Amino acid sequence: MKGLYLVEPVVALYAFSSFLIYPLVQQYVYRRLWEELTNTPYPNSDNSSRCADNSSSNHEEVQRQASLFSLYSELFSTIPSLVVTFMLVAYSDRGGRKITIIMPLIGTLIYTLAFLAVSYFELNIYLLIIVSLLSSLFGGLGTFLGGCFAYIADLCEDDRQKTLRMAGVDMMIGLLSGVASISTGYFLRAAGFNWPFLTSALFQCLILLYAIFVLEETVTKAPADSVILDGSPQRSAMKQTIYGVYYMFARASRRSKTTLVLLILIFISFSFAYVGGISLMTLYELNKPLCWSEILIGYGSALSSTVFLASFVGVSAFTYCGVPQLLIVLMGILSVIAGMVMLPFAKTTFLMFMVRVPMLLSVMPFPVLRSMTSKIISKSEQGALFACLSFLETLTSNVSAAVFNSVYAATLEWFPGFSFLLSAGLCVIPLFFLGVVGLIRVDVAEEVKEREPVFQGEADLEEDLVEDQNDHSAPLS
Repeated sequence: MKGLYLVEPVVALYAFSSFLIYPLVQQYVYRRLWEELTNTPYPNSDNSSRCADNSSSNHEEVQRQASLFSLYSELFSTIPSLVVTFMLVAYSDRGGRKITIIMPLIGTLIYTLAFLAVSYFELNIYLLIIVSLLSSLFGGLGTFLGGCFAYIADLCEDDRQKTLRMAGVDMMIGLLSGVASISTGYFLRAAGFNWPFLTSALFQCLILLYAIFVLEETVTKAPADSVILDGSPQRSAMKQTIYGVYYMFARASRRSKTTLVLLILIFISFSFAYVGGISLMTLYELNKPLCWSEILIGYGSALSSTVFLASFVGVSAFTYCGVPQLLIVLMGILSVIAGMVMLPFAKTTFLMFMVRVPMLLSVMPFPVLRSMTSKIISKSEQGALFACLSFLETLTSNVSAAVFNSVYAATLEWFPGFSFLLSAGLCVIPLFFLGVVGLIRVDVAEEVKEREPVFQGEADLEEDLVEDQNDHSAPLS
């Protein structure tokens, strides 16, 4: 049977299955910690009982321990996930894109099944930290998305099509995660934690079958003897990966290199501020005075997913109207700042829902920045590019979650909303780099030079390095 060049179904089902359980992770840990620290059952129906003044000390301790649990989980899974992301996505330029999609799916399935076992048999919740470490050895979300974006870049010749299709992937993640979040609240109230975990595992098995047997590969693998550098296939793959990333920067012109570095700095600094603030929203909603139930948390997560739809519509409309891409990124950053400034002062359910309104365009910078960086790099180096982006995004997300959870635990007693103001303040950093790019006024579309990576042997690599040095010593036009 002929395969399909459609990665979107994989992204859609992955987003649905992941976010079917993602809101449950913090809630499950929160409830288990509540029962262990207070020696009382978690009040499912009366939220006011767990937010009463006479239990404020216990409530704050549960909040603090839940925040620290998230911190430990992120720390233990960060380094393995980073290494696997960098190696797999960069190697996909020669080994194929499907490996970067299939491996994270296997890791996610292992994590989901382990969570089901912990919930069903009521095992120690700290086993989940060990499982996070194990699943990270297969890569993570960064590996999966890096492979998917590189897959799309292989298929798209037109820059506008590439931007819209990448924005469509972000929108699909948001919409399906919203549908899953709404389902989770009712699913949890009707059937408990076990059935959502089981349902998610079944969906992930379906995705894995599609990725293995239906999804077509976009990269033609080179013969084995053409990639051996030193007689060892394992070392050959490693060296090719490193050289692929090196050539991505070394063979670019000075202006392209400067623009690429600045765009990457915008990407990771914005991701740090945005992800750090968003990761605390569930804990903040569980805290008083909101004390949201699982149903309200589901609706809040679903409403947050409209951000992805609005951002996709915004990117599509602004791109069609010819709005400069840097201006689109600017509007997205300002949208995040507006929402994060409002969040600490949302003390009612209505205001907490309304906080999502100014953040409707907050996801726009991500697909636009990916597309802008992709334009600077030749098609044969897309894997190396998205390996760097995924590596940095994974590192930034994990470090950001760890830092913001630590800050939230430290500032919980005197001002729980401080972390959101910190997120808004850190958005000044990507704004600064964005201004530098605007001053340089480099048209990245004119900087692309089709370059084919050379991996014939060590002698050829040395000749290429000499040629690069001669090219770089020539004056810029």
